[in-house]
Amino acid sequence: MNKDIAEILVTEEEVREICSRIAGEISRDYENSQKKLLLLCILKGSVVFMGELMKKINLPVEIDFMKVASYGKSTSTSGNINILLDLHRGDMEDIDIIIVEDIIDSGKTLSHLTEYLKLKGAHSVRTCTLLDKPSRREVEFTPDYTGKIIPDKFVVGFGLDYDEMYRALPYVGVLKPEVYGGK
Repeated sequence: MNKDIAEILVTEEEVREICSRIAGEISRDYENSQKKLLLLCILKGSVVFMGELMKKINLPVEIDFMKVASYGKSTSTSGNINILLDLHRGDMEDIDIIIVEDIIDSGKTLSHLTEYLKLKGAHSVRTCTLLDKPSRREVEFTPDYTGKIIPDKFVVGFGLDYDEMYRALPYVGVLKPEVYGGK
């Protein structure tokens, strides 16, 4: 798989440092909260990031999962957000949710999910991303916790995939364009 990587954008060590930094920010921000803290992983890409992040948060934390679709087989977003696996809880008003995402491009998915979870009655909803591509933003959206701002390159690794491949790489790398038919 490494032969398909043009360059390493975020090293394994940088990923660990990002997870430690964000976990520290979350721990500090929620240390006095009387509500339950829920990390809400957006499947599948975010599961590796959330697994590393939750180990470093110094507070009681619950986890749950949602699955949404905004990408097809291509490398561009469809613009439609479809909820394939929803969050169902009876105690939403007692929960501070942090949506954990692997990468933000257009911002449409997290913008939609943030509002959706607020309408479902969550006490608060914040967002956390490992990687952010603000140059690709199509809606006004800024995550609450950001690991690293990256250029507009096709990246894989540490949970991010192309056609279900490369998720297990311990770093984030730029995929060679010939692998995905890009330029």
